[in-house]
Amino acid sequence: MSPKGAVMICGHGSRDERAVSQFNAMVEAMKQTHLADYDVESGFLEFAHPILRDGFEKLKAMGHKKIYALPGMLFAAGHVKNDLPSEVNNFAHENPDIEVLFGRDLAIDPKLLMAAKERIEEALAGADDSVDRKDTLLMVVGRGTNDPDANSNVYKVARMLQEGMGFGRTEISYSGVAHPRVNAGLREAMKLGYKRVVVFPYFLFAGILIDRIYSHTDEVAAEFGDVEFIKAGYLKDHPMVLESFAERLTEIDTGDNNMNCQLCKYREQIIGYEGDVGTPQVGHHHHVMGIGTDGHNHDHGHHHHHGHGHHHDHGHTHGHSHDHGHSHSHDHDDVKKSTGS
Repeated sequence: MSPKGAVMICGHGSRDERAVSQFNAMVEAMKQTHLADYDVESGFLEFAHPILRDGFEKLKAMGHKKIYALPGMLFAAGHVKNDLPSEVNNFAHENPDIEVLFGRDLAIDPKLLMAAKERIEEALAGADDSVDRKDTLLMVVGRGTNDPDANSNVYKVARMLQEGMGFGRTEISYSGVAHPRVNAGLREAMKLGYKRVVVFPYFLFAGILIDRIYSHTDEVAAEFGDVEFIKAGYLKDHPMVLESFAERLTEIDTGDNNMNCQLCKYREQIIGYEGDVGTPQVGHHHHVMGIGTDGHNHDHGHHHHHGHGHHHDHGHTHGHSHDHGHSHSHDHDDVKKSTGS
């Protein structure tokens, strides 16, 4: 048993083997580098094996009494706000002698922006330099969720890349759920008259969604033959991504582990989502948990009941402190993180 402790890396999971193997490769890289002093397990929320519970159980079997759970996801939408805490809480409630500490999403991070910049620079390196940056439009593509807070993060990433890299304009689109989708967003962007467009997926892993982004790009490129379309790579296992992960772990112990709840639809009345304030924070993935890329339904018989609900206590304006009896360190208090400014 590692003296430094146990880390559980929580993946989303995918029906696409490429995404699963890239996630696993990232976990392996973390084991060799930043997490070399920890016992590390991983699991998936949906569509792939091992499921989260399997990883937690392995760490428990090693005798760990404290487990750091890190979400391997870019933004805090439903998975990070509901589904992962729900799984973490189920395990913690069934194992009151084990302390489970939950980290935050990777979020908008200087290191991730650096990784994004390098992916875009790599793509531009192959293009001829007759077109100036200011004559180039950057299209940043996000995953798309039903959480406006997570969707709006894509705009911030895009704006920071535009200003940091000198693009003339930036537009955003989404691979699913939210609008505009990539093809519609690109057609709209064509009206602006830019001669070059760089399409950059702000994603961690390969998969069906990346394929869709690139095929939508090809589809629109075929309609606008006089415009150069450049497809940038997604973040993948860029060293800066791994460093961001490592930082999320140290934040748990230093107490900086506050998810930004300022615009959380479960806590504040966000326009158009007013009815979501105070709804119980429970997981929604029982039906797909462990349904794998192999096409089989694996019913493991542990249908965890969620009677305790993880209610985020929204009855007043700023409690929202997931008080579950175990130390579940994303306290959602009105703590402003120090920005060093």
